[in-house]
Amino acid sequence: MNDDVEMIAVALLALLALPATLAEKVEFRMPGVMPSQDEAYLCTSVPINSNGEISLVGFDPIASGHTAHHMLLFGCAEPGSDLPVWDCGEMTQTEFDYPKASVCGEKPNILYAWAKDAPKLELPKGVGFKLAGETNIQHLVLQVHYMHKLDAPDYSGIRLETSDAPVEKTAATLLMVTGGEIAPKSKESFETACVVDEDVELHPFAFRVHAHTRGVSVGGWLVRESPEGVDQWNLIGTRDPQLPQMFVPVNDSSMVVSRGDMLTSRCLMDNKEDRVIRIGPTGADEMCNFYLMYWVDGDKTLRDNTCFSPGAPNYYWTSEAGLNHTPH
Repeated sequence: MNDDVEMIAVALLALLALPATLAEKVEFRMPGVMPSQDEAYLCTSVPINSNGEISLVGFDPIASGHTAHHMLLFGCAEPGSDLPVWDCGEMTQTEFDYPKASVCGEKPNILYAWAKDAPKLELPKGVGFKLAGETNIQHLVLQVHYMHKLDAPDYSGIRLETSDAPVEKTAATLLMVTGGEIAPKSKESFETACVVDEDVELHPFAFRVHAHTRGVSVGGWLVRESPEGVDQWNLIGTRDPQLPQMFVPVNDSSMVVSRGDMLTSRCLMDNKEDRVIRIGPTGADEMCNFYLMYWVDGDKTLRDNTCFSPGAPNYYWTSEAGLNHTPH
């Protein structure tokens, strides 16, 4: 372990192991990485050495969009690797400077996402992502996508606000995402829809969108079917993905999602190029992501935290999902 890695790891471990205080601020950064190739996805991790349960209640990015294309913070039972840094680009095929491994040893929990110089996020009072203790999140993993190689060490990261004060409302994040492709010189709609089939009540409070340069608009909706078979669409939120990709408040903070409801998302894309553009991990590809941050009373969040569809041209709301009265 080099000196930079060791200093950052020791400082972070010391802070996460401190006796609980009402609001500790902890910096979790990349340990001076310097990818030598474009489109690198790198991960680093830290164990949460706490004597009991703590909560994440705020996220303050320490990064520049000139260096980091995007960052994701995951909660894991175990990280995908014990190394200080590893290649965690699971969708990429290129061999990079670092050994390859998954983000987490098992299912990852998305805690936070950032891109395009988005500002900090503070959760509503009484809401927090629960870590350590009896939870399944015992390690934090930071993933940074470097679109371009670097000629100087990078220390991008996130300043985390933690609290030991008990929170009654547990936060979690659901990712709605598609595959698919866009034909040359055409516009396309990438759509996904999933029924909530778990006995939970979700209270959405924030959302975030992510697409690359062809993204025009990304939105999410709660859909309920009336007794007459008419789908009723309730807007969660919509946003231009070319703006800073921050978490923003949902359209209706009183919205409640229950068993049997359907959560949907859509990305409108405009391909002005003379080639097919596929959903994929690099800047030459596209992405269609809608992140929904919600809270629940107690500890029971969704077991399945991803909603996926094959996307255009093989999946649409009206045909594959059988939805009607779709938004324009």
